[in-house]
Amino acid sequence: MAPAITLAAEAPKLSAANTGFMLICSALVMLMTPGLAFFYGGMVRVKSTLNMLMMSFISLGIVTILWVLYGFSMAFGTDSGSLIGWNSDWLGLSNIGLTQLWDGYTIPIFVFMVFQLMFAIITPALISGALADRVKFSAWALFITLWATVVYFPVAHWVWGAGGWAFELGVIDFAGGTAVHINAGAAALGVILVIGKRVGFKRDPMRPHSLPLVMLGSGLLWFGWFGFNAGSWLGNDDGVGALMFVNTQVATAAAMLAWLAYEKIRHGTFTTLGAASGAVAGLVAITPSGGAVSPLGAIAVGVIAGVLCAMAVGLKYKLGYDDSLDVVGVHLVGGVVGSLLIGFFASGHGQSDVEGLFYGGGLTQFWKQCAGVFAVLAYSLIVSAILAFILDKTMGMRVPEDDEIAGIDQAEHAETAYDFSGAGGGAAKTAAVAAAVAGAESKKVDA
Repeated sequence: MAPAITLAAEAPKLSAANTGFMLICSALVMLMTPGLAFFYGGMVRVKSTLNMLMMSFISLGIVTILWVLYGFSMAFGTDSGSLIGWNSDWLGLSNIGLTQLWDGYTIPIFVFMVFQLMFAIITPALISGALADRVKFSAWALFITLWATVVYFPVAHWVWGAGGWAFELGVIDFAGGTAVHINAGAAALGVILVIGKRVGFKRDPMRPHSLPLVMLGSGLLWFGWFGFNAGSWLGNDDGVGALMFVNTQVATAAAMLAWLAYEKIRHGTFTTLGAASGAVAGLVAITPSGGAVSPLGAIAVGVIAGVLCAMAVGLKYKLGYDDSLDVVGVHLVGGVVGSLLIGFFASGHGQSDVEGLFYGGGLTQFWKQCAGVFAVLAYSLIVSAILAFILDKTMGMRVPEDDEIAGIDQAEHAETAYDFSGAGGGAAKTAAVAAAVAGAESKKVDA
C-alpha cells in the first residue's frame, strides 16, 4: 500500500496589499503622538505649553532607539518563563531579512516591528499629561528610558507575545487596553503619588489655555486611532479589521455623546473639553474590545465608558491626587472599562469565538479579563512609583517651586509658546503712526 500523503498547510506569502496597509497604519499611529502633544498642550496653562509638547515629542526619539536596540526583542522575542522575550538576532535589527515574514502573517517582520514601535512610543507619552507643570525635562527623559525597559517591554510581551502569560491565558486585548492605556494610567498614578501636587492645586484656576488646540489634538487622535485599532489585526483579509474600524467610530461617537449628556445633567452645559475628553474615553475603551463586540456592543461600551470616565475625572479633587490632565480618569478608567466589558459583550463572531455573559458564555472570559487588567495595573503602578522615587531622591523629579510658578517653559527650555512682544511693539508703532498722521492732517486744516 502506498504511504499516506500528508498535505502541509501552505506557508503564508508576502502580501503587497497587507504590507502597504500596515505601513499606512503605522504612519497613522505615529501621527497620534503629535496629536496627543496638541491635545495635552492645549489643556495646560500657557506657561507650560512647550514643555507639554516636548514631553510627548521626546518619546519619539528615546523609545525609537530603545526599540531598535533591544525593546523589540524583549517584547516579541522567544518567550522565557512567560514573562519576557528575547532574540539575540533582533538586537539592533541587524539580522532580519527584508522579506522575512512575521510568524504566520503576510507582512515582513520590519513592518510588524515598526507598527509596534509606534505603540511603544505613545504609551509613555500618555503618562506625561498627569505630570504637567512640575517635572524636570531631564528627569522625564530618564524616566521614559527606564519605564519603557522595565515596564512597557515586559507587559507588551505578557499581552501580545507568544508564550506571554496573559496571551496564553486567553486575555483579550485587541489593540492595547491593558498594555497601553491601563499601563500608562497606572504609571501616571504611581508617579504623581510620589512627586506630589502642583503649587496651587485646588486653589488656583488651572484652566486650558487653548481649547481650539485641544480639539485639534483630539481630532488627530481620532483619525490616527483607526490605524491604531484596525491595523492591529495585521492584515485586511477577513473583515475583522473592518469591524474594528467601524466599532472605533461607533464607540467614540457614543462616548462623546454620553460624556456631554452627563456634563449637561451634572453641570448644565456642553463643553468643548467634554466633547474632546469623551471622544478620547471612547477611543480608549474600544481599543481592547472592538474586535470582540458587535457595533451595538460598541455603542454600549462607548456609553458606559463616557459616563464612568466623566465621573472619574472628578475623583482627584475628592481623593487629593493631582492628575493634571486626567490621564487616570480617562486612560486608566477607560482601559479598565473597555477590557472588562469584553466579558459581557463579546459576541463570538469577531476576533475569536469567545462569548461574553450576555451572549451565553458565562463569566469565564470576564475572570480572565480581570486577571490581565489587575496584574498590569498593579505591576505598572508599583514599579512606576519605585522608579519615580529613585529619580526623585537622586536627581530630583520636580523643578524648583519658583520655576514652577514662573513657568516651566522658560525654566526648562528657555522659550515660550507665544511671543507677544512683537504684537505689543506693532500696536505701539501703529498708534504712533496714526497720531503723526492725525497731527499732519490737523496742520493742513489749520493752514
